[in-house]
Amino acid sequence: MSVRARVPSLRWLARPLIVAVVALLTLFAATAFLGLQYRQERQAAHDLLGHSRQVLETLDRLRALTAELETERRGYLMTLDPTYLKAYGISDEGVRREAQALQVLVADDPLQSLRAQHLALTVSAKLREIDEMVRTAGTSGQAALAMIRSMDEIRSQIDQMVDHERFRLADRETHAEAFEQRWTWLIAGAVVLVVALAGAALALARLEAKRRRQATEENIQLQSDLAARDIKIRRLFDANIIGIIIWEVEGRILEANDAFLRIVGYDRDDLTSGRLHRFDLTPPEWRNRDVQTVAELKRVGTAHPFEKEYVRKDGSRVPVLIGGTMFAEGGDQGVGFVLDLTALKRAEAEGREHERRYREVLMELAHTSRVTTMGQLTASIAHEVNQPIGAIVANAEAGLNWLQAQPPNLERVRQTFDRIAGDGMRAGDIIGRIRAMIRNAPPQKENMEINQAVLEVIALTRSEAFKHEVSVRTQLAEGLPPIQADRVQLQQVLLNLIVNAIEAMAAVGEGGRELLISTERDASNGVHVALRDSGPGLDPKNVESLFDAFYTTKPTGMGMGLAICRSIIEAHGGRMWAGANEPRGAIFQFTLPLASDETTSRLLEADEPTGLRSVAR
Repeated sequence: MSVRARVPSLRWLARPLIVAVVALLTLFAATAFLGLQYRQERQAAHDLLGHSRQVLETLDRLRALTAELETERRGYLMTLDPTYLKAYGISDEGVRREAQALQVLVADDPLQSLRAQHLALTVSAKLREIDEMVRTAGTSGQAALAMIRSMDEIRSQIDQMVDHERFRLADRETHAEAFEQRWTWLIAGAVVLVVALAGAALALARLEAKRRRQATEENIQLQSDLAARDIKIRRLFDANIIGIIIWEVEGRILEANDAFLRIVGYDRDDLTSGRLHRFDLTPPEWRNRDVQTVAELKRVGTAHPFEKEYVRKDGSRVPVLIGGTMFAEGGDQGVGFVLDLTALKRAEAEGREHERRYREVLMELAHTSRVTTMGQLTASIAHEVNQPIGAIVANAEAGLNWLQAQPPNLERVRQTFDRIAGDGMRAGDIIGRIRAMIRNAPPQKENMEINQAVLEVIALTRSEAFKHEVSVRTQLAEGLPPIQADRVQLQQVLLNLIVNAIEAMAAVGEGGRELLISTERDASNGVHVALRDSGPGLDPKNVESLFDAFYTTKPTGMGMGLAICRSIIEAHGGRMWAGANEPRGAIFQFTLPLASDETTSRLLEADEPTGLRSVAR
């Protein structure tokens, strides 16, 4: 179960340096290309400058030859001395040759080429004229003047070409200088860029070295943490607190700790031989659940814990709680955790048995409390029963008298029988209520009117209140929705509270004795019942203890009445509390939810008032 740390890729670590080197090589290649281009353009500019200078030199030679030719011919014309011609030895062929050479040099310039052609034609024509003067003319100043004019025309054309070529030379020199400056800045920028890239590469190298050191340190720490975690996992695996297995999705169990092997009753040889499989451990009725679990693992990578059974090696079954998770998303292996629930299930069974016994005891206790309370009202109940019975006897005698009359007064007899029937039903209702309160029947919830329950209990305690001179008044709200409750248990609560109030006020010697019972809708959309008496009141220190089991202020009391009352109310989803009444006495209040409230159906069980458990505790 060891986990190996992932080592960072060296290619990833060297990427910034590679990028920097590639950038430098690209820059060097670009610099070499630009350098070659610079060399070619510089050579072209140099060639243009040399060409212009060559043209100027040719024009200078042509001018010099023309001047010498003029001197030679003018001296001869002035003196007719042949030595002038022989002294210089310059012929017109030299001038023609330079003029032709000039045409070749300026062939790339249309304007200069045109001028060169015109100059060549002029030179050729003027030389013929001068030669003709030399052959025919004598010593004449006019002939010399004509020759000078011819030479001036040639020199004028030469000067035009010289001016134009010098302008081109100056322009080319300016362009060459600008070209040199531009390339100087370009080279300087390239050098700066190279230096900047070199600095950036160095900075990246330093950052990369720092990052590598940090990555190495983090990797070392990660390996240390993983090793420590691996040790912890191995200790958990070997601690055998719960069963742990390593499994494949298809069902084969690859590894298991001793706790799991003890749960299923297999040994390690069964595990290493590959005989331990999930299908062999799972009963047939649980295999569909296993299929759902495998689908859940493949879908989300984790299976929520659930209860199932395993088949042990000896064929017996063991209840377990199992959960699992995949090691990796999309993988086929995972880890499972198995908890033996045998002891828990045994404890739950024992708890259910204890709860059943508690329920029986508590039901007996509630029944005993009702019987005890009814026993305290024996005289009052007898009086309540005797009243309708006495009325029946009196009405029967009256009926006989009306029958014996002559003639019999049948209308009076019918009225008497109606009263007898009503008194009989009233006596039956009283006996029925007493019987329902005394009998030990299982609880049964029903929709009932709270006001009706209050009036029925008041009827049972009417004689007891009269005996102790207690005035019972009611303020019952009209139109209250029905509640869902056990009628007998709710009447037991009302009976206990009314009897307690009558007994408390019986000890008061002065002042009126009054019990006010009120009902209304409360703020939580339920029914609120309050009983206010004018007795001695409650000790503020003991208010919270009133509802504790076995707490009593009566010399002969058991201290279970109020505890049972609160348990019954809480079992119905309500709340009971007590406090001081104004100006004197005590007030006991409780609330109950309406019949439509779903809380009632959850809290009130059909076979037991669950709130009575608090009494036993």
